[in-house]
Amino acid sequence: MLFLLHLTSELLMKPIKHKLVIKVLILVALLLISQRVSAQPWRPVRGGIAFGISGMSVVSQKGNYVDFLIVHDNKQKNQGRLAIISIKGQDSPAYFPIAWPSNTELPTDLEALTSIPGKNNSRFIAFSSAGKGYDFQLDSTNKTISVIKVFELTKVPADSNFEAFTLQNITGKLVAVWAHRGADQEPATVYWGFFDLDKYQINLVGSAQIKVPFPATNVRHISDIKLDSAGILYITSASDTGDDGPFQSAVYVAGYLGLSGDKIIWRQNPQLFPIHRFNYHKIEAIELIPGANGGVVVGTDDENLGGYIYTLGESN
Repeated sequence: MLFLLHLTSELLMKPIKHKLVIKVLILVALLLISQRVSAQPWRPVRGGIAFGISGMSVVSQKGNYVDFLIVHDNKQKNQGRLAIISIKGQDSPAYFPIAWPSNTELPTDLEALTSIPGKNNSRFIAFSSAGKGYDFQLDSTNKTISVIKVFELTKVPADSNFEAFTLQNITGKLVAVWAHRGADQEPATVYWGFFDLDKYQINLVGSAQIKVPFPATNVRHISDIKLDSAGILYITSASDTGDDGPFQSAVYVAGYLGLSGDKIIWRQNPQLFPIHRFNYHKIEAIELIPGANGGVVVGTDDENLGGYIYTLGESN
């Protein structure tokens, strides 16, 4: 771009025969500027501190139409906990709040959301920072849920602050992965085990500590996780300096989780590097969408600035 502007300025000093070249260069420059301006893939969902996205999961997908279920980490009674956001092509997301059932305790500080494999994206578990899970059935047409079971992690280490929980079917077994976020010099701790959905029991198998290289300060080393069906574990990290930012975030491939008989094998990435880094946004949610129109999608909890979503590599 700078080269084009410099060349144009030089040609302006030349004879009139260069006018056509100048017009072409100006047109190219304007096209590049318009492409850069139009390629703004961050999509605002809702503004305000009550509408940050702390977890997300796909409800349905057809072509470039996709619906996400999201959770908010709110703590007050009059604040929402769940919503569906619907995206059609390049349109701005439509937001549909979902009321929490009055016959079930209102959760506090929901920090993660995962679908339950094999349930046709209609059963989900929302997970709180204290280690409490909420298994519920979603009626996406009527925008309602019915809570099936509330359960808690056992033997939770003191001062744990969980920001991530995900489920995946690995070679026929339901595996749970969850994480304490860590902070600055304190690493995050990733836990994994087998999840017995009938008994709502997680058999802890192992754990590992993770510190990310970026962001470097005020960092939560893990702000969300997702495990794909091949066993690749994706994490997000985020820097939070206050309700007005500034924020920074990154996405990493943390390692590989596979099964060997009845054992879970963890192979941690020994040299973490961001596969994508972000300024100005605090990512607290990640989701993986398969297919040509899919990708790695992230959601933000930008505090006073509300929530946004972004698809890595997306362009208009």
